[in-house]
Amino acid sequence: MSTAFTFPGQGSQAVGMGKALAEAYPQARAVFDEVDDALGEKLSAIMFEGPEETLTLTANAQPALMAVSMAVMRVLAANGYEIADKASHVAGHSLGEYSALCAAGTFSLADTARLLRIRGNAMQEAVPVGKGAMAAIIGLEHGDVEAICADAAGSGTCQIANDNGGGQLVLSGSKAEVEKAAELAKEKGAKRALMLPVSAPFHSALMAPAAERMAQALAEVEMKAPVVPVVANVLAAPISDPGEIRTRLVEQVTGQVRWRETVEWFGANGVTSIVEAGSGKVLSGLARRINRDIATTSIGSPEDIAGFLEANA
Repeated sequence: MSTAFTFPGQGSQAVGMGKALAEAYPQARAVFDEVDDALGEKLSAIMFEGPEETLTLTANAQPALMAVSMAVMRVLAANGYEIADKASHVAGHSLGEYSALCAAGTFSLADTARLLRIRGNAMQEAVPVGKGAMAAIIGLEHGDVEAICADAAGSGTCQIANDNGGGQLVLSGSKAEVEKAAELAKEKGAKRALMLPVSAPFHSALMAPAAERMAQALAEVEMKAPVVPVVANVLAAPISDPGEIRTRLVEQVTGQVRWRETVEWFGANGVTSIVEAGSGKVLSGLARRINRDIATTSIGSPEDIAGFLEANA
């Protein structure tokens, strides 16, 4: 039996996340304190109490989601469940790739928090508000959506940002071009084509200024080889070399999150269970749609942790 740990991305945040963990486990409380110290502010107060619009800001949501994931992992480790011994691979959805690398020891917790704050700000500032957009397309094949993007792009940008599996693809790029692609998708028979309420066109070529900022930030941070391989978003294949990890994280800012292929890779390479560590259950739901033969577990609360440790004693 082989287990992979996965870590959620933006959209899984919710006011109150991590609060029960902090109250139940000193190891979790220590994670939130360390992230607060690294950022020089009480991010934990925003996580626990809100307001929601402040937590949802990209620069807050990214380190906050990572903090909850790492709180879960620290509690598991304190109870004898070490990722180096128990997992074959790690992966994370977009910002979750940083959580995965932190869990695997590539980045320190403080450095991960600071990198995600830089990443969140850089992604938000890369494109003026209102110039970019994202849309979810449901019910079309990857190749069909690629062709729609090519038809819609014109002089602007329109590309697949996330291939989430289960027939769900997310487009990103220039507002007019993404709107045109959504209309084309409906004409081609998509079950749904929804414009998303996001603040920037993530994972598109328009994020190039953010990629440059991340290249600078990643060049200055200490990196170690992960204790287990990370399946990179842009490759849907495992990597362990710190230099390649740095390169792929920069590419990830403008590149496609290949989540369907990541879960397919797990299934083809002996992974029999996927554990989603952190806030929400989005990745577990996607994994079940992609490969029903892989068992899925979500751990985000004290009750989840107790059940998981008992099942894996």
